[in-house]
Amino acid sequence: MEFNPLTAISPADGRYHKATQELSGYFSESGLIQYRIRVEIAYLIALAELSVPGVDFSALLKNTDALTQWSHKLSESDILRVKEIEKTTNHDVKAVEYVVKEKLDAMGLSAYREWVHFGLTSQDVNNTAVPLSIKEALENNILPQLQAVINKLSEMAAAWQHIPMLARTHGQPASPTRLGKEIRVFAERLQNQLALLNTIPHAAKFGGATGNFNAHHIAYPKVDWVAFANGFVNNKLGLNRSQTTTQIEHYDHLAAQCDNFKRINTILIDFSRDIWTYISMEYFRQKIKEGEVGSSAMPHKVNPIDFENAEGNLGIANALFEHLAAKLPISRLQRDLTDSTVLRNIGLPFAHTLIAIKSLMKGMDKLLLNEVAIQNDLENNWAVVAEAIQTILRRENYPNPYEALKELTRTNEKMNRDSFARFIDTLDVSDSVKHELKSISPFNYTGISEGSR
Repeated sequence: MEFNPLTAISPADGRYHKATQELSGYFSESGLIQYRIRVEIAYLIALAELSVPGVDFSALLKNTDALTQWSHKLSESDILRVKEIEKTTNHDVKAVEYVVKEKLDAMGLSAYREWVHFGLTSQDVNNTAVPLSIKEALENNILPQLQAVINKLSEMAAAWQHIPMLARTHGQPASPTRLGKEIRVFAERLQNQLALLNTIPHAAKFGGATGNFNAHHIAYPKVDWVAFANGFVNNKLGLNRSQTTTQIEHYDHLAAQCDNFKRINTILIDFSRDIWTYISMEYFRQKIKEGEVGSSAMPHKVNPIDFENAEGNLGIANALFEHLAAKLPISRLQRDLTDSTVLRNIGLPFAHTLIAIKSLMKGMDKLLLNEVAIQNDLENNWAVVAEAIQTILRRENYPNPYEALKELTRTNEKMNRDSFARFIDTLDVSDSVKHELKSISPFNYTGISEGSR
């Protein structure tokens, strides 16, 4: 359909349209209509395959492939027809039902019109269509790109695993670490959260007006409608049917997915801020793209805009995930309508997450390691080996080693290799211990290597 990003209200569809347009088929109004029709057609076919007593579905069963193909590849005119009917019905799912009936008429299958939406309420369609769209958006788009971020982090960690780097705790110089290990921290955290996310079912509600199959049971009391619904939702749609519900899905699993994505995004915010800081410390420089401008006033600037963009979009995404997780599981009695308008925004936090992921990938591809700055920082902070020296002195049962090192290092004198060598020479320890102590430097006091973990 004709669309102009310049007139969009949300930047997710406007300024960042190029980054998010691949999600349109899942989360747009058009996408929702398509998923609803997919559910309606799949349900109609499942009823035909059930062989409801006294109904000859043979003509419909001959056309299941054509119906399925149509439901998966709706034309623009099909979508517009739904919206046209909705102007009269003022009910979006009813409009979908009528369009499916029109399709049956066009195929010479009018005898099955009233089996469309048989026994269902709107939420049987919405609460299967939406989780199905989320499931496929995650599987086909978002999770592969998140995994690409994890893979990129792992590549960076491997490439820089032997590079010693000054650590900073509370913003102050601390026991040295390795750059690769610090990058791997984020890869591991993300992989753990991704594993947790994959354990959360894509839950769906399917059980009639108040979850009891009232209409189904009154029409065909001998049919096991619970078994039918389980088979339809779990096997045909690939979702996980909630067994006891009101009119709507209780959304507890969707809330868990939102909370899980909040944790993933929080980790990415943490990473974005760390890399931003490393760039400000000149541990990293950034590749320069010809023609790009870093500042409208300062020609020299190359700003870490990709990490800033990611941080901002992740924050917006988390605010939306927070509201979805807090609001959706709450509904008055058997149902109120507040979930409907809120659920229509489900694509927005995923869109902002995707914008951030793409910004991070772009930013990581620009990073240029500046080993000189990293080494200079280590050389300028010899005081961090005080921990190593006092620990060995503890091993040797030397009296008050912590206090001795504290007195040595908390002076205005800048510590260096010679400062420590002079101090070590004054210690009442063996020559072998003195040699051991003098061999320690900020460049080798980096703990257990990753290969030994």
